[in-house]
Amino acid sequence: MFGDFALVVAALFTGAAIYVSWAEQPARLELDNQAMLAEWKPSYARGLMMQASLASIGFVLGTLEAIVTGQWIWFAGALALVANWPFTLFVIMPVNKKLEATALESADETTRALVERWGTLHGVRSALGALSVGLFLWASI
Repeated sequence: MFGDFALVVAALFTGAAIYVSWAEQPARLELDNQAMLAEWKPSYARGLMMQASLASIGFVLGTLEAIVTGQWIWFAGALALVANWPFTLFVIMPVNKKLEATALESADETTRALVERWGTLHGVRSALGALSVGLFLWASI
């Protein structure tokens, strides 16, 4: 039972991450530097809460399914999903902090390069989510 919910949560996480990478990020990059940063700041804050929660919930559910069934593959999927936390904290967060500290009126080409870098790094979150979904699907078979 936990496994079905873990799969759904991982799919929600992955769908959100792919949406950001495929739709939202390219759209924000079409804006001028100030508007781009103005869009990124609240978007990031809201996305952080949603994706952090989904990664945590999916990890717990996958781990519980691994304990109940004794199938290690559930735990592997849970680890892939929660790997987004350390990746975000240690790799993406330095970029986030620079962007958050940038005043809208001082947004320039350096800011644009940071947002572009952020988008590339965010793609890893999509990949980790997809890996988790794949592992959970494999475990479900």
